[in-house]
Amino acid sequence: MGKDVLYIADRRKKEFTYPIHNHEAFELNFVERASGVRRIVGDSSEVIGEYDLVLITSPDLEHVWEQNTCVSEDIREITVQFTFNMDEGSLFGSTPFYSMRKMINEARKGLSFPLEAIMKVYSMLDKLSSIKEGFYAVTSFLTILYELSKCPGAKPLSTSSFAKIAVEDDSRRILKVKNHISKYYMDEIRLGTLADIAGMSPSAFSRFFKLHTGRNLTDYIIDIRLGAASRMLVDTSRSVSEISFNCGFNNLSNFNRIFKKKKGCSPTAFRENYHKTKIII
Repeated sequence: MGKDVLYIADRRKKEFTYPIHNHEAFELNFVERASGVRRIVGDSSEVIGEYDLVLITSPDLEHVWEQNTCVSEDIREITVQFTFNMDEGSLFGSTPFYSMRKMINEARKGLSFPLEAIMKVYSMLDKLSSIKEGFYAVTSFLTILYELSKCPGAKPLSTSSFAKIAVEDDSRRILKVKNHISKYYMDEIRLGTLADIAGMSPSAFSRFFKLHTGRNLTDYIIDIRLGAASRMLVDTSRSVSEISFNCGFNNLSNFNRIFKKKKGCSPTAFRENYHKTKIII
C-alpha cells in the first residue's frame, strides 16, 4: 500500500475465485447479493445471506469467501484495506477513539456485524469508492468504523486458540480460569479444579461463568480444543487421530462427530480446504 493508508476495491462479479489468504493490512469486507457463499475466517465456516460485513485485523488470520451454492449474477464486494496505527501513543489512543480501538482489538479473531449495523453504514460504504479526495475518503471510512464500534451484536468468528491470540477478560477470576484452560486443554479438566482457581463452589462457578461469558463452560472448553485441533490440521502433517488425542479428545469418533457438528465438515475436509492454493499478501 506504500504511503497510502486506504485501499478501496468496489467490484461487481459473478463468482468468488480468490484463494484462502492472509495479509498484513487490516480489512473490512462487505458482500451484497451473495446468498449461499461460504465465508471462512480462521476456523469459522458459515454460509452467508444477502448481506455480509466482516472486519479482520490479524496478519495471520486466514480468510476466504467461496462460491459454494451462490448463483447470483450480480454480486457486489467492497474491500477496504487499511494501515492505521492504533497504538496508545498515537492519535487513536485518545479517548474519542476508545470504542474503535476496542473493536479493532476484538477483530483479531474476525468480527461479523449484524444486519442492523450493516444498514447503519450502508450508504457510507456505497459511496466510499467514489470519494476522490484522499482526506475525505479517510474521514468517511473512520466514521464507518466508529459507527460499527458503537453497534451491539458484532460476533467474533475464529477461536482464540486458532488465531493464536492470548485470552482476555474483564474479570480476574474468569481470566485465571481461561488461562488454565488454554494451558491444559489437552488434559482432563475438572470442574472442581476450575472452581478452586476461581475461589468458588462448583455450582456457583458454573453459574458465574455462564453469566459472565454467556457461554456454557463445557462448550467453551470444547471450542478451545477444536480451535487448537484446527490450527494443528493447518500447520502440521500429524494424523487426525494424533491431533484428536493431543487436543484432549479421548475418542476419535467423538472428535470427528463434534468437529463436523461445530465446523460443518470433517477434520480431513477442513485440512484439505486449507491446503488448497493459499497466498500471503
